[in-house]
Amino acid sequence: MHPYPTRFLLALLCLAAAPTFAQQRPAKATDTTTPLHLLKPDYPVPYGIPKPAEVKQVLDRVFTYLDATTPAELVNQKTGAAVTSLKQFSPDVVLKPGDFRLTSYEWGVTYSGMLLAGQITGDKRYTDYTFRRLKLLAELTPYYRAYQTANPQVNTPVRSVLTPHALDDAGAICAAMIKAQRAGAPGDLRPIIDNFITYITTKEYRLPEDGTLARNRPQPNTLWLDDLYMSVPALAQMGKLTGEQRYYDEAVKQVTQSSQRLFDRQKGFPAPV
Repeated sequence: MHPYPTRFLLALLCLAAAPTFAQQRPAKATDTTTPLHLLKPDYPVPYGIPKPAEVKQVLDRVFTYLDATTPAELVNQKTGAAVTSLKQFSPDVVLKPGDFRLTSYEWGVTYSGMLLAGQITGDKRYTDYTFRRLKLLAELTPYYRAYQTANPQVNTPVRSVLTPHALDDAGAICAAMIKAQRAGAPGDLRPIIDNFITYITTKEYRLPEDGTLARNRPQPNTLWLDDLYMSVPALAQMGKLTGEQRYYDEAVKQVTQSSQRLFDRQKGFPAPV
């Protein structure tokens, strides 16, 4: 019989192997081993400063999707046939359906974003994305003007362009159109720009006491931070386009008067501008 019990030998082997196991097993990352601010977060989208090539890759992916799902094309809504000429009027001519509307306030933001992406990256595709769609809207506006006037209840492809009913109809897309015109966009955008600015400066509802832009929905005399975005950039851009001081003055007025109501000093919010 062996002089040492089997259990004793096994215990010695485990003790001998323990340092090796300890060396192989990584230490648990805690604040005592690694400062918390240096720990790598377990997020689906990692932290870090992206490289220009990585940003461009994402931009290209977004562009490819939007370019395909917001076609700058016309079709006959009854037959589905492509429309390539606007010489003879037909009320059945519509924008080819896509995932998003080319006249929405969201697409006003998108047009401005595409212009900026083109400016920063030097990739003309982004700039052309905006130019093509705004040129098409500029061509459709005179095409539909008389018909829309005679049939105000009809929802033509450019109804919100010809007869805006809210700042959402006018503000973001107006600012984008001015930026596009200043950047050399083809087509005559000025009639649409003038129509939008006229709505913003003379037709949109305002508080009666001082002319602050407001809404009557969901409640009377409602102020929305959104409306500053739907008015101030367009006004400032119009000042840049025309050189007229009155547009800058109106933009400053809206920022100043809205901030007096949208900030609450008693609750510790930032003081008004």
